[in-house]
Amino acid sequence: MKNNKTALVLVIDAVGLSTLGYLLSRYKKKTKIKNLNELGLGELLREDEKKYLSGKYLGKAKALSIMQASATADSLIGHREMMGVIDNSTYELFYNGFPKEYLSALEKAVGRKTFFNKMAGGIEAIEQNAERHEKTGDLIVYASKCDPLIQIAMNEDIIPVKEQHFIADTAFRIGREMGLPITRCIARSYIWRNGEITRTSNRHDAVLPLGQKTLIDIMNENNIWTVSVGKTSDLVNTHYNAKIKLSNKLFIDPSLRLRFVHPKGKDTNPFSLQGTINALNAKKAVYRPNGTFIFTNLVDTDSLYGHTRDIAGAIKSIEEIDRNLPLIINRMDKGDLLIVTADHGMEHREDYGYHNNEPLPFLAYRKGFDKKLGGLKTGKMPGLTDIGNLLAQFFGIEKEYSKIVGRSA
Repeated sequence: MKNNKTALVLVIDAVGLSTLGYLLSRYKKKTKIKNLNELGLGELLREDEKKYLSGKYLGKAKALSIMQASATADSLIGHREMMGVIDNSTYELFYNGFPKEYLSALEKAVGRKTFFNKMAGGIEAIEQNAERHEKTGDLIVYASKCDPLIQIAMNEDIIPVKEQHFIADTAFRIGREMGLPITRCIARSYIWRNGEITRTSNRHDAVLPLGQKTLIDIMNENNIWTVSVGKTSDLVNTHYNAKIKLSNKLFIDPSLRLRFVHPKGKDTNPFSLQGTINALNAKKAVYRPNGTFIFTNLVDTDSLYGHTRDIAGAIKSIEEIDRNLPLIINRMDKGDLLIVTADHGMEHREDYGYHNNEPLPFLAYRKGFDKKLGGLKTGKMPGLTDIGNLLAQFFGIEKEYSKIVGRSA
């Protein structure tokens, strides 16, 4: 069967260039980040930061530093901008929780009481309130320390996943109707595993309507097969031909030797890496004449290590992504396009890790070509929309894409 051309965007969540420099300078050890450095990651760092990377730039990929064009640093905003949506709105944090009238309306709509209603980190909120929640079924409602969103923590053994999703959708709808400046409502699903609280992949994001066409929609119209891996479909919430969200270790191919680097096995990146490899394998087996687009998010550097300011954990997570990069590249065919980037940065403050608007990496590699990418051009559109434009050129839909970016700018 003829090979089908493929483009893959790999988002290393919350690892902007300032964030990476900070991690490397505080870790202060030589790291095993060789493959990303060969694609040019080190070329975007200061010399005193670059020295901690192994390997060297091979000149086969294009390495750029870009700033997002949207106003707010947020995973939803960043991923949407990559697909052509610039959001000039600003959103507020809820330092004192949510209004009483909002919670009353929510309780009435879902038939459950709410409590806590403070700004807190996710694990912190669950640990403090799990006992009451599990006794009563009341909802742990809390505000994010860094994102304009509502979070509701629920134990899967107390509230079924389907009901959790209904609660989040209802909470978001009511919040928007009451004019709360929010981008999402997240059902933070958790279980107890080996005596530890573990957030599961059954999390559900109710999100802002897109309000316009995206690059994904244009791809669908042009019969390009679209695949989301991990949480990308929650953030750019439009139609995909396939959505891959793995959560069971039985579905990880042992021959790939993917590793869970968290000491208690709380990583989710191995599932997303396996999902990406599955998508690459499938594109070789199934006839897709107009090509395949794979959109992958690797979230651990944000949710597991970023907000907790775990420097060593973040480095180990990046090293593991780097170690597995050849598994991805080896499954690409000549002419296929790989883009590695980030959706925002992470500023480490004394109390917490906060999303940060900072320069982001844009590494573009086209297998079998040099950094000229076979004639594809960068720098043609603002911010992260330039990533989408490179994809649009690759698939021959640049004219359609330029129209949607023009409308959102």
